[in-house]
Amino acid sequence: MSHDTLPRPLKTPKPTAASKPPRRRHWTKRPNPLSGLGSVIWLAVVIIPIYAMISASLTNQDQALGNNALKPPTHPTLDNYNTVLHNGFGHFLWNTVVVAAAVVAIVLVLCVPLAYVAVRTRNIWSGSAFRLFLLGVAIPAQAVVVPLYLMIAKLNLYDSLLAIILPTAAFAMPVSVLILTGTLRDISEELYEAMALDGASATRMLFQLVIPMTKGGISTVVIYSALQAWNGFLFPLIFTQSDGPRVLTLGLFNYVSQFGVNIPALLASVILSGIPIFAVYLVARRALVGGLMGVGGK
Repeated sequence: MSHDTLPRPLKTPKPTAASKPPRRRHWTKRPNPLSGLGSVIWLAVVIIPIYAMISASLTNQDQALGNNALKPPTHPTLDNYNTVLHNGFGHFLWNTVVVAAAVVAIVLVLCVPLAYVAVRTRNIWSGSAFRLFLLGVAIPAQAVVVPLYLMIAKLNLYDSLLAIILPTAAFAMPVSVLILTGTLRDISEELYEAMALDGASATRMLFQLVIPMTKGGISTVVIYSALQAWNGFLFPLIFTQSDGPRVLTLGLFNYVSQFGVNIPALLASVILSGIPIFAVYLVARRALVGGLMGVGGK
């Protein structure tokens, strides 16, 4: 057989522009100087005050008043932290933990069923009650502090931890219900129907379906209500008087006197009081972001 009769290999057609697969654009590899500059500026805005606060808490009173706030301490000392820890800080911390835990428990026990009823009940009364309940978001605490004071005095709760817990939980509930209803609306109707066909009651749906599938919203409510209780100042200031029910926000007044302010000890107390709630935020920050995204759900 001659070479002319051998079969020639088929030529593959060249890919045209229409047949070429689309090229992926690597957006992450493209530099964005404006975004980087904005990130650096925001990092400086956050880091510089924290650095100045920590630096001042490691100096004595004379250096804190006379030196530059951004200058590192020449002779750092932990005496301010020692002063804070031996000046009732443990007692104030325990009261704050009790208040925060009680507020979180009250908010969860009341708001989860409220949000469940608001989402699952289809009538005008539940919708009107839900809208009326959310009016609490627009009512500032300062506007009702006098009626609250009279109610607490009538109930003989003045100068007690309950005088702080109950109003704080009440003002945390509207936003908590709003967050939970947004999360509950993301649960598909088919899941409710499947459990209803199995003969599940509303209470069983709440505990076996709603609560396990709304962990993100519940985590958000826990962090939000705990922050409200941890950083609360108005209710402890108005509704308590003695050192027994005093919390951390009022304990800072121990470093403010008629003749001056112990700035290093005050800043050391602020740093120590912020560590526990910051640790809670670090643990549940992903659930917090996920729950907040569910507020504007279906």
